[in-house]
Amino acid sequence: MSKPNINKSENKIVISVDPKLYPLESIYGAAYVFLDRAYVFLDGDSKKEVYVHLKGKKKLTDGDMENLADEFLNELLNYSLRYQISKDNRQIREYIVGAALIGALGENIDKSMESDEKDWKKDPLGIAVPWEEKYAKRDGTKKKEPPLKGAVGQKDGKK
Repeated sequence: MSKPNINKSENKIVISVDPKLYPLESIYGAAYVFLDRAYVFLDGDSKKEVYVHLKGKKKLTDGDMENLADEFLNELLNYSLRYQISKDNRQIREYIVGAALIGALGENIDKSMESDEKDWKKDPLGIAVPWEEKYAKRDGTKKKEPPLKGAVGQKDGKK
């Protein structure tokens, strides 16, 4: 990157940026910050060299133009760092967002309900068998029902 070219008569600054040092996304981010203070025009080859033209919306003094150029270079460095951090943390961000979305959908609850539903169908204790089926004889007559222990009017299950 060379020194910014300041054209006082046109109220314009041209900054040459190497896209190998500063990714195009960083250049876009830095340019966006200056949209309220200057007109921004990007030119050049995105593989070799990008020219950033900043033209003040108001008439700028010599000091203001130099400050604007320096602020742009600082912002370009700032967005470069942000871009690098974002690129490095992409995988963990995607994981966190995915986990949040899955939690919001309630898939974990549905899966646990499905496993509970399968478990009761197994019925290892025979609880889900109707009383008639459990105590019916093979010939269709009812078996003698077992006495209820502790029933009123009975002692120790005997009549």
